[in-house]
Amino acid sequence: MNKVEPRIVHFEGKKLIGIRLKMSLTDNKTTDLWRSFMPRRNEIQASISEILYSVNVYDSQYFTHFNPSNSFEKWAAKEVSDFSVIPNNMEVLILVAGYYAVFDYKGLSSNHRIFDYIFGEWLPSTKYVLDKRAHFEVLGEKYKNDDPESEEEIWIPIRVKS
Repeated sequence: MNKVEPRIVHFEGKKLIGIRLKMSLTDNKTTDLWRSFMPRRNEIQASISEILYSVNVYDSQYFTHFNPSNSFEKWAAKEVSDFSVIPNNMEVLILVAGYYAVFDYKGLSSNHRIFDYIFGEWLPSTKYVLDKRAHFEVLGEKYKNDDPESEEEIWIPIRVKS
């Protein structure tokens, strides 16, 4: 895998509406989540665009005591201008402002080598540490599920080491 240098971006925050599932890396329910969300995504009335967000929300100890069977929340969502209408069985999620390392990734979403690189090589060699905010992928026009030509952005929350 090529060494990818991220953009460091100050993110202003976003309002999302979507569906979430609790899962772990060993009990991955991502396919189930997206199968339930995709037929219903157009029920979100205040959506800003067709861009989709895959969001992971980890508890504060997830990476400190990492184990592939630790659970986290994964969301399938769209950005909205407001929360005035929330479809049945959907919820709101606010992505909090802060700094992110943004990696442009091309390839299969099932190939996790990019995350091995981010957490195992890139992050330890920088002045940054993980911040305790949501991690997410932006699935825009060039995203094609299960296609080696697919493109997405991987957003990793960071802060300067103390």
